[in-house]
Amino acid sequence: MSIHRADDQPPAWAIWSLPSSLAAWRLPRLSTFKPPAWIVSWLLVTPITAILLVFFALPTALFLVVSFFDHDRVGIYPAFLLDNYHDLITNPATLRLYGSTLKFGAIVWAATLFIGFNIAYFLIFHVRSGAVRTVLFLLCTIPFLTSAIIRTIAWIPFLGRNGVFNQALMDLRITSQPLDFLLFSDFSVIIAYVYLYTILMIGPIANSLSKIDPSVIEAAHDAGASRWQIMSNVVIPLSKTGITLGSLLVLTQVMGDYFVVRQMSGGQRASIVSALSTEIQAMQYPPAAANAMVLVVIVIVMVSLMMHVVDVRKELVK
Repeated sequence: MSIHRADDQPPAWAIWSLPSSLAAWRLPRLSTFKPPAWIVSWLLVTPITAILLVFFALPTALFLVVSFFDHDRVGIYPAFLLDNYHDLITNPATLRLYGSTLKFGAIVWAATLFIGFNIAYFLIFHVRSGAVRTVLFLLCTIPFLTSAIIRTIAWIPFLGRNGVFNQALMDLRITSQPLDFLLFSDFSVIIAYVYLYTILMIGPIANSLSKIDPSVIEAAHDAGASRWQIMSNVVIPLSKTGITLGSLLVLTQVMGDYFVVRQMSGGQRASIVSALSTEIQAMQYPPAAANAMVLVVIVIVMVSLMMHVVDVRKELVK
């Protein structure tokens, strides 16, 4: 029989014969590797950062560089000229385009905000059943199952001179002749915009309203506040995040659109993007790049003003 000293390691069979807790204490533990938090954060943001750099930052930088180039009917020539921007801000036709686009954006924003806020308020505070609320919200999104182009063109036979709406008005003897302003006008452009983009306002506002504790509104009502006071002092301030996000979605869509304006106005109106398209087709790339940069700056200013009103990032993490 061999004699082991007290400080010698026991044989392997002796370890397995010990109780499980003692054997676990004897065996070495394998530690799991946990990377630092900053490495995890960088790994999470790297994919979206790469996408933004390749598909947004680099094209924008290219537009900025080309916007200073010289050009003629033959080609473009590297240079550093401010002529493209000077021609842009001194051209009355271009300024009218910007004014028309901003006008459409302001009107559509106000209309979608009014309609979207009321629909969202009704869904959150007046529809008690969660299932019914979900069904009604899905009904609002059903038109998005079809293309926006099809939904836009569908308004033409409805609002036309011999369309359904005009025929209904004459059958009801509300008017004796068709209303010409319903189609191929600013009115038809605004109608199409509101129809297409109201859902973009409903979703964010409904999400913000759903986070409001009903007891807060009940407390304000018990304190003697009127409906308008509750709306202006409680509901609207607590839903400002949804209003801001919805406004961003609607305004950016209107500022970047050209199909709706062209189709619903019958070619009588144009937008900034349609002017860009015309310049690109004419191979006037430096003026088109300058026009694009001015549009980007306008959108950035609008977004910055809205972000100044409410810190969306801070509100979303609450």
